[in-house]
Amino acid sequence: MVCSITKLAQKLISIPSISPKDLGCQEIMINFLDNLGFKIKEININDTKNFWATKGSGKTLTFAGHTDVVSPGDYKDWNDDPFNPVIKNGLLFGRGSSDMKGALACMMIASERFIKKTPNYKGRLSFLITSDEESIAIDGTKKVIDYLISQQDTIDYCVIGEPASSSRIGDFIKNGRRGSITADLKIHGIQGHIAYPHLADNPIHKGLPIVLKILSMKLDNGNKFFSPTSVNVANIHAGEGSNNIIPGSLFVQFNFRFNTETSEEEIKSKFIQILDNDNINYSLNWFLSGKPFITKKGLLIDNVIESIENFNKIKPILSTDGGTSDGRFIALMNSEIIEIGLTNTTIHKSNEYARISDLQKLAIIYEDIMHRLLT
Repeated sequence: MVCSITKLAQKLISIPSISPKDLGCQEIMINFLDNLGFKIKEININDTKNFWATKGSGKTLTFAGHTDVVSPGDYKDWNDDPFNPVIKNGLLFGRGSSDMKGALACMMIASERFIKKTPNYKGRLSFLITSDEESIAIDGTKKVIDYLISQQDTIDYCVIGEPASSSRIGDFIKNGRRGSITADLKIHGIQGHIAYPHLADNPIHKGLPIVLKILSMKLDNGNKFFSPTSVNVANIHAGEGSNNIIPGSLFVQFNFRFNTETSEEEIKSKFIQILDNDNINYSLNWFLSGKPFITKKGLLIDNVIESIENFNKIKPILSTDGGTSDGRFIALMNSEIIEIGLTNTTIHKSNEYARISDLQKLAIIYEDIMHRLLT
């Protein structure tokens, strides 16, 4: 017999909510929480759906997540329709099963169980849900946090349902994330015939040594929470494909994943110093995706670790690697933040799946976290 967690997950997966579209996922969740007595505040902006749901008062434990998913890509690469969830050999297949509609179903069922068992709990249970996490993340959690700050609202503890686990539920949990900043660099030259290089100024020849210098930038050694700041070339382009034209410019896009030892200002300063030292004619634009954040050992981490040890018999490894998450916005509220969800083995891949047993286990852990922090 299919459990209620799986049924709810299938219901959510069947909706093709490619970011930032929600297409009805949040309506299902809102109706579910409304029946449990939650107060719902919808904060919808442009194509993005968001809601903030609360029940109770006092110290606030928030479960955060997103209903949007990445594109499934070519349907031919899937064994079944990615939006027609199927169960085979104890696995639930479908886009979003692991990232992160399965975790959303676990949150919903855990809250229902918790409230039925402990109707007079102390504190406030809440949900922060967006449909703009997998895309540009402008109108999603960021805007909800702006609203909450304007209302002088608080989030004390936050559990984000991102698929942070590797092979077993809770073997890895995220207690922070690196920051991300991107530099769009255009090195300007003079276009000309490639047979007359003295009449042109080749930006590729000027730019390649600069690229190597930037890639060799030494920014920090990391610390006990973070690995050293890294820099990589994400895109590089010059010319239009002709073999007889020196291009007029070279475009290079760099991305820095930085830790708490280095600020965005330091990255910009050292980057620009390299360019100016070589008298390069350039234009430059920066885009900050998020600053690094860290949650140190405290009530939230201690209780999440104990819960995982009790129910999955493993000691979690605290980690800050991987990409950015919406935790970077929630961190602005000085909340204790932890990310624990399903395994990340198949996320963003064809034939994405979640183990049914993992869904059941994650719901138990979520419910236990509620008991630990709200009773």
